[in-house]
Amino acid sequence: MTTRRWQLAHGRHLDLGGKAVIVGILNVTPDSFSDGGLFVAPEQAMAQARRMVEEGASVIDVGGESTRPGASPVAVEEEQARVLPVIEALARLGKALISVDSYREDTARLAVAAGAHIVNDVWGLQREPGVARVAAETGAGLVIMHTGRDRQKLPDVIEDQFSFLRKSLEIARQSGVADDQIVLDPGFGFAKETAEENLDLMARFSELDALGFPLMAGTSRKRFIGVVTGRDASARGAGTAATSVILRLKGAQLFRVHDVAINVDALALADAMLARETTA
Repeated sequence: MTTRRWQLAHGRHLDLGGKAVIVGILNVTPDSFSDGGLFVAPEQAMAQARRMVEEGASVIDVGGESTRPGASPVAVEEEQARVLPVIEALARLGKALISVDSYREDTARLAVAAGAHIVNDVWGLQREPGVARVAAETGAGLVIMHTGRDRQKLPDVIEDQFSFLRKSLEIARQSGVADDQIVLDPGFGFAKETAEENLDLMARFSELDALGFPLMAGTSRKRFIGVVTGRDASARGAGTAATSVILRLKGAQLFRVHDVAINVDALALADAMLARETTA
């Protein structure tokens, strides 16, 4: 697997390719679909962040607004009040890279100023294109996610990925974001209406290599895993780890997960097998 350097804010970087990178999910929200309310208080959030780092997360992704289907949007001031104290505390701790999960330009700018290295935009720059300007001006890493929400999707799951993400990439480039700042995320569960659509995306994941960017997989505890396994959201760790291994073998380099330890172990075996294939 080709190694690429992902350039991040504050002079940092991540080398992607040789070893799977774990991005730990830290939802400081009262209403996220599987962990809402667990980490709202800063001390709870920091304890969870430390736990995820100890278990092997390289990045902590801090989100202040639930992205579950039907969730109510929060005011930008409330989002910032939730995420900025946690980002500041994580920056002081200095144990992991920090990502902010936000589609808002103002929140992204303040988060990077507070110490975040990465901006993770679940609307792929197509809700607030100014997020791209923040990345260009600060050097922040940028995760551009595909979503099917609030628009008519193309019938073919991969053609829709190409159509949406190419538009997002054009926004990024016009704003001055360098290619080596960008990671793409196909957005499992984001208006992929059925388990079959998510499974088709997973089966054809390697086709996304044609876009030419590192790929992040965010399947953690998603509904389609529950459909396949029959498990409730909080019991989908093993199912998530199985999808992580499948997607690693199909080219994913980063994995955004709730349950760090089980994914670290599963991906270590996937990486070991990929290394053996390279030397065989």
